[in-house]
Amino acid sequence: MQRSKVTIMSIHDKKAKGEKVTMLTAYDFYTAAMIDQAEVDMILVGDSVGNVVLGYDSTVPVTMEEMIHHCKAVRRGTQYAFLIGDLPFMSYNISHEEAVRNAGRLIKEAGCDSVKLEGGSEMASVVKVIVDAGIPVCGHIGLTPQTATKLSGFRVQGKDAEGARQLIESAKALDEAGAFAVVLELVPDAIAAEITKNISIPTIGIGAGPDCDGQVLVTNDMLGLYEKFIPKFVKQYVNLAPMIKKAMSDYVQEVKSGDFPGPEHTFHVK
Repeated sequence: MQRSKVTIMSIHDKKAKGEKVTMLTAYDFYTAAMIDQAEVDMILVGDSVGNVVLGYDSTVPVTMEEMIHHCKAVRRGTQYAFLIGDLPFMSYNISHEEAVRNAGRLIKEAGCDSVKLEGGSEMASVVKVIVDAGIPVCGHIGLTPQTATKLSGFRVQGKDAEGARQLIESAKALDEAGAFAVVLELVPDAIAAEITKNISIPTIGIGAGPDCDGQVLVTNDMLGLYEKFIPKFVKQYVNLAPMIKKAMSDYVQEVKSGDFPGPEHTFHVK
C-alpha cells in the first residue's frame, strides 16, 4: 500500500481506532531521514536540541534562530512524518502577538507542520490564539523542562491529589483551546490513563505509562548515545556510544600505524 503523509486527521483516527501513535526527536537531516524511513508518525524537533546537540545545561538558552535552523534541516529529511517544532522559552510567554509571530516563523520559515509549547491551563489562551491564526498546536504538561526550576527540578508531577487534579484540568483546557495533541511528561500512569480517557485529543507519553495514545523518546537516548544519565522511562534499543568510540579509536590507531589508508583506499596512476 502506498504510504501517505501523516496528518492531524490520521493521528486523530489512530486514537479513535485504538492504534498507538509514535514520535521521535530529530535535530538534523540524516536522523530525520532515517526516522521517516522507519515510518514513525511524528518527528519532534525539541528544544532538547539545547542539551543533546548544542551542549547547554538546559533547554532555557535555546533561541528561535537555533530552533529554525534545526527545524529546516529536519524538514529536508522528512517526507511523510508529521513535523512538530518546539517554541523555545520566552518565545510565546510575553504576549499573544509574539506567540503567534514566533509560531508562524516555525511554520513559514522552518517548514514545520505544527508547533509545540509547554504549559497547561495558564497557556490555554496562548494555544487558542495560535490555533485561531491557523497554526496547529501540540500541548505539553507534566514535567515542563523550560520551567523545571519552578517545579523544583526534574521530578514526576501529579503525585498528590491536587497535582493530579491540576494535570487533568490542564489537559481539558488545552483540548478545549484547540490543541490537536498533548505530550504528558513524567506523569503517573494512572493519571495519564485518566487524562487519555477524558480528552478528545491524543496523548503522547514520555515517562507517563502505557495507556497514553502514543509514545515519544529522545532519539539520542533510545540509541544509547548519551552515557552520563539514563532516565528510568528510557529504553535503549541499542547502545551506540561505545561502538562509535571504538570505531574512532581504531581509526586513530590505524592512521598512526600506517594501516589506513590501505591500497584499496588509494588512487594509483596507471
